[in-house]
Amino acid sequence: MELSTVIAGFGGQGILFAGKVLAQAGLLEGREVLWIPSYGPEMRGGTASCTVIIADKTIGSPIVDRADHAVVLNPPSMAKYAAVVAPGGLLVVNTTLIEAEADRDDIDVLEVPCTAVAKQAGDDKLVSVVALGALVGRRRFVEPETIHRALAVVLGDRHADMVEADMAAFDAGYEAGLEEVIA
Repeated sequence: MELSTVIAGFGGQGILFAGKVLAQAGLLEGREVLWIPSYGPEMRGGTASCTVIIADKTIGSPIVDRADHAVVLNPPSMAKYAAVVAPGGLLVVNTTLIEAEADRDDIDVLEVPCTAVAKQAGDDKLVSVVALGALVGRRRFVEPETIHRALAVVLGDRHADMVEADMAAFDAGYEAGLEEVIA
């Protein structure tokens, strides 16, 4: 098994954080992992993305031409990454900010109002964690309990007070992935 995931959106939406959590979960499950961040020079508001590859064997290349999954949290990311998803792959779309349709019938499109779900879970800033939950809920390629452990590791002692909120946001997204939420 080798699965690639692209997570993309505006800087400040937690894109790189969500990727780190997914990569950490892969490590905790004893898999090979590659995490590649990409962001513009802007601190917030510019574009950001990361690619995470999780595999049961050595990862041969960091280059991903066709991703198994893409999580898009803003319109520019939708325009860029919807076409990158391989046939049969999954596209998670944040319908809070994205109104456009994927225009593809060969992929699974999961539409989740990530900001609304995050707000209902307790913190509307945890949009990327909700989206990560939706991805894992729909595809289940890592265990949700492992994501909980990964959140604690990535947040560490410095942000231990945020672990509970992040877990709640992940769980809300996970449930949304199990039963698709239409905005």
